[in-house]
Amino acid sequence: MKPDKQNLLKLPPQSYWLDSTKDMTYEYPALSVDTKADVIIVGGGIAGITCAYLLGKEGLSVAVLEADRIAHGTTGHTTAKITSQHNLIYHKLIKQMGIELARQYATANETAIREIQSLTESLKIDCDFVSQPAFLYTESDDYIQSLQDEAIAAVQLGIRAEFVDALPLPFTIKGAVRFDGQAQFHPLKYTLTLAKAFTDSGGKIFEKTRALEVNYEEGYSVVTNQGKKVTADQLIIASHYPFYNKHGMYFTRIYQERSYVTAIKAAEPFPEGMYINAEQPTRSLRSQKIQNGALILVGGSPHKAGQCDHTEKKYEELLDFASPYYTVTDLPYRWSAQDCMTLDNLPYVGNYTEDTPDLYITTGFGKWGMTNSMASGMLLRDLLVKGDSPWKDVYSPSRETKAASAINFVTENLNVAKNLIGGKLESLTKEEDLDLQIGEGKVVELNGKRAGAFRNEEGIIYIVNTTCTHMGCELNWNSGERTWDCPCHGSRFSYEGKIVEGPAVKELNMEVDVKTVGKLLTEDF
Repeated sequence: MKPDKQNLLKLPPQSYWLDSTKDMTYEYPALSVDTKADVIIVGGGIAGITCAYLLGKEGLSVAVLEADRIAHGTTGHTTAKITSQHNLIYHKLIKQMGIELARQYATANETAIREIQSLTESLKIDCDFVSQPAFLYTESDDYIQSLQDEAIAAVQLGIRAEFVDALPLPFTIKGAVRFDGQAQFHPLKYTLTLAKAFTDSGGKIFEKTRALEVNYEEGYSVVTNQGKKVTADQLIIASHYPFYNKHGMYFTRIYQERSYVTAIKAAEPFPEGMYINAEQPTRSLRSQKIQNGALILVGGSPHKAGQCDHTEKKYEELLDFASPYYTVTDLPYRWSAQDCMTLDNLPYVGNYTEDTPDLYITTGFGKWGMTNSMASGMLLRDLLVKGDSPWKDVYSPSRETKAASAINFVTENLNVAKNLIGGKLESLTKEEDLDLQIGEGKVVELNGKRAGAFRNEEGIIYIVNTTCTHMGCELNWNSGERTWDCPCHGSRFSYEGKIVEGPAVKELNMEVDVKTVGKLLTEDF
């Protein structure tokens, strides 16, 4: 008998990548003494670890600072497609930026695919690396011309691509672009092994070490939550969303978007290839071999971080999409990810600003972090070692803003202002009306001020100050992940007030009580 949707969703969200690497996770110490290096990298995701490995191979001493555990953030919650197929991008890039910059981006990502494969082979990384074609498809006549234009543009830029009118999927499409020479893998098996190769060669990784501030005086020093600091001549910020607010104004140029994955088991086999649609809502499909069969990863349903009232329904949407085509027998894993989006949909990789020659940044990969993490690592290695890179112009954080990007700049910052002000003015549930069910969280008013309340399975009520410690926006409750999420810049906090996702570097004020909410009130509220 086919299980019902609610029964499938009874298990809490959990990433397959994290669960399947529990036994191979390497632990690294927290920073316990002041340390010096040639280069500091803040952020231990796939981008930071890749960059650290490449710089270490060049003979530089590198120290990586990771706020939690390496590769456990966005890297551990991806769909892990290694592809230069980044939705409808190349035709648009040629029109907006010219063929030379478009070719830089295409070449960077095609090179990244080959370099990832080369590393898996040379380091003998057992990470389920499989070469696969990637398809961008549509079920609408409205997108056929765009897909045909994309195929022509990709070929013009040196990518093996073609337009096709049929796919081996259980539903009818109108057309698709096929990219050959693409791949998929297990991102944690890859990144954790790469990190070990880096440290085996003398590199340093410090986990549970959150960077709090950056100072400059004859070099950079990064102050951490351990009360210790690391100093170096050069600093790379690879913390997904930049934690460093000074200069650059990145908080006005980046927004964060959440998307979801259901990893289903189905009676039907899944064909070769990775698939994503061109229209909205986004639907992504790929398979992953596991010990006792295979999973079909069904992803999509994106929204701006902190701006969805019922996030648990996003998983339901993905199941609803898959159910007519696949006999879903189990849902052992489901998870969500957060991606940094830029105004023109290209990453920011290079000097943090034009006047900070030894301060670098890598961020804004959108949904395409696997190849862009390698491309950015190679780019930053070349900038630090050689002073130049063939891809620096298209990735430059200081690149010229085109008209479309300017419109996006206004739109996104109006959205931030709306959520900043709206959160301060909203009507709140009064304290005396507070009635929380087990597992429920909501925004309430305590002593005339906004607060967040959550009741856990033991009946304990957790109260937090819902003002984001990053830039003061008011947090919203994320029912699917049980977190407090910022609708402005995407910081996320647990119901205990601990940081789940940056750019915030300070936890929320929190108190706990078993019986009476009134006893929890402090001057913080």
